[in-house]
Amino acid sequence: MADREVVFLTRDVNIVTIPDGNHGTLQKGQEVTIHQSLGSNYTVVTDYGHMVRIAGSDADALGKEPQHLQTLVSETDRQAVEQNCWEVMKTVYDPEIPVNIVDLGLVYGCEVTGNAAGGNDVHIRMTLTAPGCGMGPVIQSDVEKSIRALPGVSSVQVEVVLDPPWSRDMMSEVAQVQLGLF
Repeated sequence: MADREVVFLTRDVNIVTIPDGNHGTLQKGQEVTIHQSLGSNYTVVTDYGHMVRIAGSDADALGKEPQHLQTLVSETDRQAVEQNCWEVMKTVYDPEIPVNIVDLGLVYGCEVTGNAAGGNDVHIRMTLTAPGCGMGPVIQSDVEKSIRALPGVSSVQVEVVLDPPWSRDMMSEVAQVQLGLF
């Protein structure tokens, strides 16, 4: 999102504070500035200068339409599910950085295995930009929810690992260009 947009909340809304990851509520009528609207969530700055995240399911409180993710491949075989996992992970963003977690280099692996019930079990290995990141559990939950919603997925395990530690070298060239580092 290039331009900042000031809006007034049309109803009370649950929020997650950035960077500590604490939960709270903003009241109807409060002024916020939309800082980032990437993926399905919004990063806003309150009139007190606090940065918070509002879930995409609460887009209506900002006067926006909720975004719905579309699966690119409708098949449910292992390869199709893996492709879909990577695509939906590209819609998950760190609320402070306008680059998806795949291009940031936070996702180390995606393993899809068939199970006896005919579905697929998914295991994601990912890291955080900093070991003590308060938003880590929120990002982890976003990944889990987005993959769990895919057709053909029976179970999801998102494992956060800190070894090897993340560095800017892990970012894709696209991410480095987006952030003006290249």
